[in-house]
Amino acid sequence: MVKEGKNVNLEAAIEQLLNVEKQMRLAGDVAATKKAVTEILQLCFEAKDWKSLNEQIVNLSKKRGQLKQAVTAMVQQAMQYIDQTPDLETRIELIKTLNSVSAGKIFVEIERARLIRRLAKIKEEQGLIAEAADLMQEVAVETFGAMAKTEKIAFILEQVRLCLDRQDYVRAQILSRKISPRVFDVDSSKEKKKPKEGDNVVEEPPADIPSLLELKHIYYELMIQYYFHNNDYLEICRCYKAIYEIPSIREDPSQWIPVLRKICWYLILAPHDPMQSSLLNATLEDKNLSEIPKFKLLLKQFITMEVIQWTSFWNLYKDEFESEKNMFGGSLGDKAAEDLKMRIIEHNILVVSKYYSRITLKRLAELLCLTVQEAEKHLSEMVVAKAMVAKIDRPMGIVCFQVAKDSNEILNSWAVNLEKLLDLVEKSCHQIHRETMVHKAALKI
Repeated sequence: MVKEGKNVNLEAAIEQLLNVEKQMRLAGDVAATKKAVTEILQLCFEAKDWKSLNEQIVNLSKKRGQLKQAVTAMVQQAMQYIDQTPDLETRIELIKTLNSVSAGKIFVEIERARLIRRLAKIKEEQGLIAEAADLMQEVAVETFGAMAKTEKIAFILEQVRLCLDRQDYVRAQILSRKISPRVFDVDSSKEKKKPKEGDNVVEEPPADIPSLLELKHIYYELMIQYYFHNNDYLEICRCYKAIYEIPSIREDPSQWIPVLRKICWYLILAPHDPMQSSLLNATLEDKNLSEIPKFKLLLKQFITMEVIQWTSFWNLYKDEFESEKNMFGGSLGDKAAEDLKMRIIEHNILVVSKYYSRITLKRLAELLCLTVQEAEKHLSEMVVAKAMVAKIDRPMGIVCFQVAKDSNEILNSWAVNLEKLLDLVEKSCHQIHRETMVHKAALKI
């Protein structure tokens, strides 16, 4: 009887407030309409009548000529009740109701994005990763003018993370391209410009949104996860390089030493190309590398134009490699060991090409500690990848590393050589003439 009495009182109070709301809405009184709708929701919440709360949210939003400000106030008010729901089912029902009310309304797009993120989190906790990812992809926050930059980035990163969790790597890459890495390099210490008249007022991000530098770290960790799938060692190295540049990482040796070790390993694992060579030289100049001398020596070996013996190299770095094996991630560990051997073979072939213009395949195989067939295979792969220029005369068993020149290049080289020779003869004649003059002057005295 007491419960029925409470319901009757609640319905009567709501009916009274609905009449007030109607009058204010038709009169166009924004402040009073907002107050009326929030009072109705507050009554339902205090009575813990969640069913009525959902019904009133839907009914009030569908009223003819309902004011935008009233709908916004209503959605924002109801969002505060989500954490105070008695159970998960009620919470999901309330979020879905608010989602349906805010769908297609630009003036509550930020609130809708936040609601969808909360619903996706619940779905993820229930183990429904695919559903959570699909929910998050419904919202394109990059078009929201009033949303704070950090909140936009955090939302997109959440979309990327869920796509990676469901192993949808294509969509993860598309979503990640919505974030330009340059956005993390903006100096946050500079004062914010005051918005001009007519500009959208950017809302402050919620307290749980990470700072820009924390988002940078999260972004590159996710990109590392993506590049792991493609075994793209150079891009993984560049991601770790970006993490290494974060001030909070650079200041703490316990954080930057593991990152720098990873940079060194991935640099070595990356195939030889101009970008890899540039990064290798830049890393070698880092003063912090002297703190881990073994890795400095590792990089120096690949810069020095000398043949690296695989057996002695592996004996020296095997323990280091094994200790870091967990970073390569399970099945990739064995592949990384194979790739490391491949990189050393490539380095050795490049060294040989620097010192020899022609060499027999047998001698090349001896220098590389491989069979003739393996040496030929690796050499052919490097030529196909355009890492170097070489021609193999298989009947003779000779490799030629010289680039074939056309007639114009040969004539030009001859002309340059003749010019150098004539210049040298002229200088020699001048020196002889000078010495003769000095000698004659000395005889006269």
